[in-house]
Amino acid sequence: MDEALVERIQSNPKFRELVHKKGGFSWMLAIVMLVIYYGFILVIAFSPATLGTPLSAGSVTTVGIPVGILIILSAFVITGIYARRANSEFDRLTREVVEEAKQ
Repeated sequence: MDEALVERIQSNPKFRELVHKKGGFSWMLAIVMLVIYYGFILVIAFSPATLGTPLSAGSVTTVGIPVGILIILSAFVITGIYARRANSEFDRLTREVVEEAKQ
């Protein structure tokens, strides 16, 4: 890649905005996911009976099953949230940076 082009891209304020927004948003979602996963692990470690409690009297299904399903679904939801923002705001900023760098 041409050094002048790289310099124009890196000095563009929209590029800095893109890097800042994308990084901050990615870290926020990663922290949310880690809290969910580690929260689950902490419940297993310190209160295993909580997740082992049957959903109703005589039920074979425990509280841990729907909680586990919700954790898996939360990963899909967080991925969808990131993809939606990436396809709208981040892609728009990327296009603007590329167009301004070509000029």
